[in-house]
Amino acid sequence: MAEALSLAAALDWARQRIDAMEARVLLCHVAAVSHATLKGFGERTLAAPVWQRFEALVRRRAQGEPVAYLTGTREFYSRSFHVGCGVLIPRPETEGLVAAALDLAAGREGLRVLDLGTGSGVVAVTLALELGVRAAAVMAVDRSATALGYATINAGRLGARIAFRESDWYARLAGLSFDLIVANPPYVADADPHLAHGDLRYEPIQALASGGDGLDAIRIIVDGAGEHLRDGAALLLEHGYDQAPAVRRLMARAGFQGVRSLPDLAGIERITLGRWLVDAAMGGS
Repeated sequence: MAEALSLAAALDWARQRIDAMEARVLLCHVAAVSHATLKGFGERTLAAPVWQRFEALVRRRAQGEPVAYLTGTREFYSRSFHVGCGVLIPRPETEGLVAAALDLAAGREGLRVLDLGTGSGVVAVTLALELGVRAAAVMAVDRSATALGYATINAGRLGARIAFRESDWYARLAGLSFDLIVANPPYVADADPHLAHGDLRYEPIQALASGGDGLDAIRIIVDGAGEHLRDGAALLLEHGYDQAPAVRRLMARAGFQGVRSLPDLAGIERITLGRWLVDAAMGGS
């Protein structure tokens, strides 16, 4: 390619190799221009170093590397979060987990909130910012130091006050109790063929897969929640598209009351929640 390459020509070249929208995202990223500039001023030329960076990113995307890792960012709940190798890429479905948590917390103050397996921190940061410090004190845990690094950066950039702790689920939370526990744990079956395709090939397997039926992490979270939930507190879990019945059974057997599942925008049950009532749990044990 010639050094004096225009934005439009670079975009046309990329569209022959990757998805058109992804090409626009990558070009805006490396050229530091808006989508409006790309559309209205396509004749602008790219400096040789910018073109070389763009070409490299397009070739990496053509080989399957996720766009979010190439740009280092992903939008979640209308905010931009830093992401990268070693941390799960936020999904739109997880915004439903946040929305459900906000509904439960509406009008309340002084809540203690725990985000289990926080990853890049999108859930914890969003809840902290949406609720405010008067309404909630948020703690976020993850067993991955890499994930906690991204989460800490995101909290700092966006001004969220969060207590971070490195912990394998509840392992380092002895004596702590909460009004609300939320989690988007790994829930894909170990042998799921999707793990060998697309963006999933590049994401950390420990953040995706969890046993033969994908429910190992959810079992740990449900079974251990009672020791960390105050009377009347709630547990909210994101899970796979076909796992809602199994998750409801797990929560009911563990003593949760009012267990129910919530649909996503496509009508698929993606979130299951239940209340922890101490007297009811003790009576059923």
